[in-house]
Amino acid sequence: MNTTIRNLLLPLAIAAAVAACSKPAEPAAAAAPADAAVTAPVEAAPAAAAITAVSGTYQLDPTHTDVLAQWTHFGFSQPSAHFGISEGTLVYDAADVGKSSVQVTMPITGMDSFVDKLDEHLASGDFFDAGKFPNATFKSTSVAAAGTNKLTVTGDLTIKDITKPVTLEVTLNGAGEHPMLKKQAIGFSATATIKRSDFGVGAFAPNVSDEVQLRITTEGTLADAPAADAAPAQG
Repeated sequence: MNTTIRNLLLPLAIAAAVAACSKPAEPAAAAAPADAAVTAPVEAAPAAAAITAVSGTYQLDPTHTDVLAQWTHFGFSQPSAHFGISEGTLVYDAADVGKSSVQVTMPITGMDSFVDKLDEHLASGDFFDAGKFPNATFKSTSVAAAGTNKLTVTGDLTIKDITKPVTLEVTLNGAGEHPMLKKQAIGFSATATIKRSDFGVGAFAPNVSDEVQLRITTEGTLADAPAADAAPAQG
């Protein structure tokens, strides 16, 4: 009896298995095309806020002013020398920066490359001839707004009694009351590129690069009575 039942059920089980295997599979969900991927939007960096500065005449601080000159030596290294200022005056007009001006005096005898032998050579007749020409000067001839907290300053740079125009790309770093001096203060950074041969300091070019990169930073405090109202540095 049991054998008969098994003989009847076996063909039914085989038929069920075959039917199950032959049933078509459910289609898989279609993959999303690559270009349909959802990405988070990239947020633009916030625009810099215009720095508010007080109009007036500022005396630049020699202890917080540095002019870094850098060049290449045979393409192997990039030596540098630091120059300070003995005095400097900035007239800043916050309402119309085009009326602003700056002038500074830089003592060549104060340059420092942190290498005594190089300092001696740079001060010699091969380069600056510092004994005969102890100072360099810069006096602006025009100032123009170049964006938020940006200025373009063009002026006359004089080295070894040779005067040539130089353009500085300037950033207004900050302005406000100096926390220690309790006076209105202002600070800038600037960059420029000059050709030293234009100023009679072109020895050993091009092995020592004729182009010199300048990086400048300075700050000063208000020397006269502050204006009644401050205005943004530029629009």
